Amino acid sequence: MKEKDFLMIPGPTPVPESVLLAIAKHPIGHRSKEFSKIFMSATEKLQWLAQTKNEVYIYTASGTGAMEGAISNLVNCGDKVLSLVIGVFGQRFADIAKIYGAEVTILKAEPGKAIQEQDLKEALAKDNYKFVTITHSETSTGTANDIYQLIPIIKKSGALVLMDAVTSLGCMKLEMDKLEIDVLVSGSQKGFMLPPGLSFIYVSEAALKAKEECKAPGYYFCWKQARKALKDNTTPWTPNVSFIVGLELALTKMQEEGLDNIYARHARLRDSLREGIKDLGLKLLCADHDASAAITAIVPPENIAVPDIRKTIKEDWGITVANGQKELENKIFRMGHLGFVCDRDILMGLAALEKTLVKLGYKIPEKLRV
Repeated sequence: MKEKDFLMIPGPTPVPESVLLAIAKHPIGHRSKEFSKIFMSATEKLQWLAQTKNEVYIYTASGTGAMEGAISNLVNCGDKVLSLVIGVFGQRFADIAKIYGAEVTILKAEPGKAIQEQDLKEALAKDNYKFVTITHSETSTGTANDIYQLIPIIKKSGALVLMDAVTSLGCMKLEMDKLEIDVLVSGSQKGFMLPPGLSFIYVSEAALKAKEECKAPGYYFCWKQARKALKDNTTPWTPNVSFIVGLELALTKMQEEGLDNIYARHARLRDSLREGIKDLGLKLLCADHDASAAITAIVPPENIAVPDIRKTIKEDWGITVANGQKELENKIFRMGHLGFVCDRDILMGLAALEKTLVKLGYKIPEKLRV
């Protein structure tokens, strides 16, 4: 029964049927008053989600596109950038900055570890950085940086903060204005309960001011174009109209649930999955205090290969889990619990994983048997 397949990966994530039906309707004109009303409603709800009064620009792109949009509007050749790297996507932010000619210094933590306060202070003291890139929830490892500790340290240095919130926005507590984040990026296929296709760039007044110094801000992602269009209640380029209709509905559902309830649900799902994994006698890549509320990275049992786990749980139970990436490929597997996910889904995933491991020859430790 292929239509019962279930995604437990960091993205795409499950989508509510009502949102899918909204997306499936015939598209409306992107220069119509009808679209402008929906677009501005979605924009206001995006501001609510990030707890900000700053402008947010919606692009038909991926999260990586939004990351490049953050860099391309600000970074000049020779600008000094400090990139906090705790996984593949932190490194991607750094790589994009390098392409635009930045002098990038990397502060890197071991896989499964978050950036530590003292290490950040020491790194910032070594140079005068114009920008600092930081990942909130690292998709590749399931590790979360403590942004409420780290960002005030960065702000004190005078650098502008560019934050990847692709798998944290809509899942984990994040207050853009309170933290004085300068640029915040995210994507639709994560906590937003939408398919891939939209990206979001939130921009502070300080970032808009810094943009004026950018010598080659690009074209498609140029914030001047987006800001001008926003004043006319529209987008500068042809957007994915259907997805923006779905976005407005998904955000309405999120408002009905409420931010505190959203955060509590994701934390509860994370904790339930992690406890279940421990009960199976498996190891987790990162410690509880560094764990993302969106994605969990799991070390497979000895002598059982990650590809076999992924293949078996997919074929037998219709559940898709993710492999590790780069140096962690085939060393971990990842289970997502973000967006349109509930407690039942976690219990189902754990039960299917237990059956899968047993089939592959894993013996549950005697002390853990009920």
